[in-house]
Amino acid sequence: MKICVVGAGAIGGLLGARLAVAGEEVTLVARGAHMEAMRARGLEVTMNDGAVVRAADVVVTDDVKECGPQDLVVLAVKAHQIASVAGGLPTLFGRGTVVLTAQNGIPWWYFQHHGGPLDGTVLDSLDPGGTISAAIAPERIVGCIAYPAAEITAPGRIRHIEGTRFPVGELDGSTTDRVQALSETLQRAGFKSPVLDNIRSEIWLKAWGNLSFNPISALTHATLVDICQFPPSRDLAARMMTEAQEVAAKLGISFRVPLEKRIAGAERVGRHKTSMLQDAEAGRALETEAIIGAVVELGRLTGTPTPAVDTVCALTRLLGHTIETERVRVRAESRAVSLRSVPDPAVAASGD
Repeated sequence: MKICVVGAGAIGGLLGARLAVAGEEVTLVARGAHMEAMRARGLEVTMNDGAVVRAADVVVTDDVKECGPQDLVVLAVKAHQIASVAGGLPTLFGRGTVVLTAQNGIPWWYFQHHGGPLDGTVLDSLDPGGTISAAIAPERIVGCIAYPAAEITAPGRIRHIEGTRFPVGELDGSTTDRVQALSETLQRAGFKSPVLDNIRSEIWLKAWGNLSFNPISALTHATLVDICQFPPSRDLAARMMTEAQEVAAKLGISFRVPLEKRIAGAERVGRHKTSMLQDAEAGRALETEAIIGAVVELGRLTGTPTPAVDTVCALTRLLGHTIETERVRVRAESRAVSLRSVPDPAVAASGD
């Protein structure tokens, strides 16, 4: 299978490397030093059990227009980056090309093939002007939830922290030959990839924790276990999650995991920095809209008050605005009482 991973960062690189080693014909699209290192030496992934996966037989580029038509496009850039690459994606599409989306939070396609009263609604927080929807027909999309945690430790090197699950599902809930084939392809690469008949419900389950833990961690520089074990932040996370649960319920979503169990699961991950905290410390743009801004918009669409979510979203948007306009990275220094904003001359050089 010809597979192009657009955004071969931590999660995209993990997927691409294992798919290549499993025998698929893989092209990796990345930027900067990470791209140059992969082009020179291939991609190395150290799994959480110590095993090292080396993918040398891959094509690496920073331009999707060089790749040609693919059987599968894994869209692994962060949600706020999709619009900037959307214009070039149709060059990857053949007649039966499937687009697998693997972003955090609520996806731009949420109401495509939804079937409810909001069917076809475009979420302004995720796809302003409909740029993404115009470039990617919903018929091509298969939804996916990326549960693994991973990080780029050096250009061309990724460390897998935990998790192997990539559940997949058609937007309309049907079980098709293509989604079954996709699931089998991911399983051959060593991942757990069940086919779900309600991909949105599983998206909400992951987003449920992300919408609270990610922004709280970025604003406070606390890890997951710190947030969960400090009573005021644990209570704030629970209030945000309760509000989101009420929004989801109005969209026909029920959660298979109780709220306290979801928080306990985050606590067990330990001293892990969320992706949003890592981005804040590196001076990268934050995934604010997909992770929390979309929940604010869905609250308005469903007539559901979300005061805690609204407040944290406003603060996170301000943090993101400061990072982008002032070109700073914001990180806590060891034993320091206050936060320092450190100029980052390489802010735009990191991979996706």
